[in-house]
Amino acid sequence: RLQRTPIKLQCFALDPVSSAKENIGYIVLDLRAVQEKKQAPKWYPLLSNKYTKFKSEIQVGVVLETDSKALVDGFKAKEAPPREGKASTFLSGLDPKSIVPVLNEEEGYHQIGPAEYCRDYFVLSVTIAFATQLEQLVPTTMKLPERQPEFFFYYSLLGNDVTNEPFTDLINPNFEPERASVRIRSTADVLQVYLCAQSKLQIHLCCGDQSLGSTEIPLSGLLKKGNVEIDHHPLAIEGAFVLIPPNRAKQKLPQLPLDMAPTIGVSVILQRESLSAQPLIPLNAPTEPKEPQEKVLSPISGKREVVQQRSQNVPSQADHSSSTEDEATESEVESLKFEKGMKVKKKADNGPVAASQPNPVGASSSSEPVSAQKIVIPAASHHFCFSIDLRSIRGVEVGFPINCILRYSYPFFGSAAPIMTSPPVEVRKNMEVFLPQSYCAFDFATIPHQLQDTFFRLPLLVELWHKDKTAKDLLLGLARLQLSNVLASEKTRFLGGNGEQCWRQTCNETVSVTAAQGSGNRIAELSYAITLEDYGLVKMQEVLVSDSSQCVGAGQQRHDHHTQSRCAPENHPEPRETLEYKAALELEMWKEMQEDIFENQLKKKEMAHMQALAEEWKKRDREREALVKKKVAEYTVLEEQLQKTLRDLDKRERQLFSAESEIQRVKKELQAEHERNLQELQDSVRRAREECAHQVELERSKIKQLEEDKLRLQQQLYEAENKHKILEKEFQQYKEQQSSKPE
Repeated sequence: RLQRTPIKLQCFALDPVSSAKENIGYIVLDLRAVQEKKQAPKWYPLLSNKYTKFKSEIQVGVVLETDSKALVDGFKAKEAPPREGKASTFLSGLDPKSIVPVLNEEEGYHQIGPAEYCRDYFVLSVTIAFATQLEQLVPTTMKLPERQPEFFFYYSLLGNDVTNEPFTDLINPNFEPERASVRIRSTADVLQVYLCAQSKLQIHLCCGDQSLGSTEIPLSGLLKKGNVEIDHHPLAIEGAFVLIPPNRAKQKLPQLPLDMAPTIGVSVILQRESLSAQPLIPLNAPTEPKEPQEKVLSPISGKREVVQQRSQNVPSQADHSSSTEDEATESEVESLKFEKGMKVKKKADNGPVAASQPNPVGASSSSEPVSAQKIVIPAASHHFCFSIDLRSIRGVEVGFPINCILRYSYPFFGSAAPIMTSPPVEVRKNMEVFLPQSYCAFDFATIPHQLQDTFFRLPLLVELWHKDKTAKDLLLGLARLQLSNVLASEKTRFLGGNGEQCWRQTCNETVSVTAAQGSGNRIAELSYAITLEDYGLVKMQEVLVSDSSQCVGAGQQRHDHHTQSRCAPENHPEPRETLEYKAALELEMWKEMQEDIFENQLKKKEMAHMQALAEEWKKRDREREALVKKKVAEYTVLEEQLQKTLRDLDKRERQLFSAESEIQRVKKELQAEHERNLQELQDSVRRAREECAHQVELERSKIKQLEEDKLRLQQQLYEAENKHKILEKEFQQYKEQQSSKPE
């Protein structure tokens, strides 16, 4: 109740023949008014009623019950679990590929593992909660069906094909979160082995028989080996997963940024069936036959469980729309739903708030004084309901803890009395505190132009007071609430109590609280929500206001037929007192009233048609804007890729230029070295040739000298031989001479 979370209860019409489900309307229940004691049920009118001609209502009783643990239903013998030795031996020889879930149709569960060992019951559930940016999955070249295409999510859970309710809008996908559950009979260890073998759960976004994108959710981390947490509380894998288009590599699709990537919110929960089967109400509480809240997904019928969650587009005014009889709740103004038989009650912490402005919707008073003052309402006035909810205050920087109350007054709403939060709450530094009894609503009638002009000119001043029991209250700061911001917010349509079309605008903001004394520095931040509801033209033209400034509707006015006495003879009545004049006057008044009703009906039809055209134009504009955003994102990614390619090309060009310069330098060096080597080689060859030629000359001169020496020696030899011959000849002669001489 502190978080002010409402309950949105939707009503459907179910066709028993075709099982078609049709949304009729919804109601919003406020949890803050719920008490622990049983109260009488109330009738609530359906909002967004499909059958506008009928004032459909639903009777609902809400009570707050204390949760208590269920008592044990007596002693009951259970089957003895298998011995640990056998179980460990069985697990050690278990092949993960051989574990296959087997359907038991009679008892409605899947058996995973041998039945003699696996006897515990579990519930595995998958919930698809939300989806965003799904239009990014539709390529520009893909042709969707000519008729309104239907999209849905598909996945397989233990061999069961599961699809959710189809939806038609990819930009703002509106589908009910659905939970698909299956019962499993197994053990924690065998289930852990099976989940590790079944690596991932694939979820596809489909259009017809074509998959636009898919994501994979790993199941191996759901149940870890030796983990005993599943015996105490459910195990869950929750988060937002990115949908990837099929064949991204083949299509060469660019990678989208994370904030524009198509995502899907999925929750996978595994728990023991004993945990999920615990009752949420005490056993001594009166019980009534109710439909089971959870629908287990049967493998045969394929039923799904629709989980009602808080709608994101519920206006903040719906948090306070339900009336309550509790006087201790926060200050409020009950919305006037009917033209007759209701009183306006404005309750604040310091007492009732007076309203000097006339109430446009009929309200009656049990006793009306004769001297009551009449206020004529202009024909162009609208019935407005303005609500203010001062939610929380945080970031207080005053140097000491304060007992905080907020106080404001806005006479334009018809009340000059100040509105204050109560009781005071203690606020310290670096903490955020939600303010109690901080909601108040005002019903008034005025011209729309005057409302806009006042909201733009006069901001709402909210005073921050420190309430001290021992000293005088201290004004700490002021916050300026610019009420004109609510006029710029988007309008949403809803139906009033009489089936008329009404409009609602809501604005949630945070403003700074500036110091009341000193330099005007920020001392705190105030979060608030304001809502403006336009119930259309006022049906009454005058109301009566008593001395206590209580708003009294003209529809329940009791016209005083006591006329002033006049001195006129009875035989000659006044012309205005004749029956003919009264009948003619009533006829003219009836004609004027019918003309006003007809004009109002035409204006309402015109407004309805204009609003329908505006909604259709806004829808198509949003589609065009989403398409343009998608194109811009694609072009941005392509531009980034092109810029990266250009940078790479520039870098490569610089590298090539540097390499070419290096090559040219090396070439020049090699050329110079080659020329130098060639010159050195030529010089070496020349020197070698010269040396060779010189050596040849030397050798030739040596040969010539040798030949000359040879000739000389040959000549000497010849001369020596001749001389030898002569000497030998002479010796022979001498010898002959000696031999011829006698001894």
